[in-house]
Amino acid sequence: MNINVYTESTPNPATMKFIVNKLLINGSVDYATRESAEHSPFAKELYKFSFVNGVFFASNFVTVTKAEGTEWDDIEPIIKEFVKGAVESELKVQEAEQEEVNFEGTESEIKIQQILHDYVRPAVEQDGGAISYKSFNDGIVTVELRGSCSGCPSSTLTLKSGIENLLKRMVPEVQEVVSEAM
Repeated sequence: MNINVYTESTPNPATMKFIVNKLLINGSVDYATRESAEHSPFAKELYKFSFVNGVFFASNFVTVTKAEGTEWDDIEPIIKEFVKGAVESELKVQEAEQEEVNFEGTESEIKIQQILHDYVRPAVEQDGGAISYKSFNDGIVTVELRGSCSGCPSSTLTLKSGIENLLKRMVPEVQEVVSEAM
């Protein structure tokens, strides 16, 4: 299979999506630090570049966060070439596969997790990020934003106007959605 890599900017100027014509991983996984990439041969190799500050994988793309003071024009072709080679040589994203999605909790919690998984996750992944459910207490849903969404200027707007409105409409017990900092 001939691997093609193309890039897409994200709402976060420090991150760029490198999209390939092959499934890399079912779900998503975030390697926000060099240390966290221990069990990812692919992320570990990316972190060997001094200008790489974050690595996030979902379905058919990897989102790379660049170091401050680095210009995309200088590093984009280097990362693109690396990603192409890594995918062609079948470098693993993870050494062990992650388990299937299981929702747990009260009826409301399960409904919230299902909505986040079915409606919100695909949209957030389009922008090179990920969202995960943390908790639901006293009407407040806590989520964690990763990838491009982590530290993105427009993530607060997405959280409040998009996700919060959707959940309030579909789960009447929801009063607010907040994001837990990484």
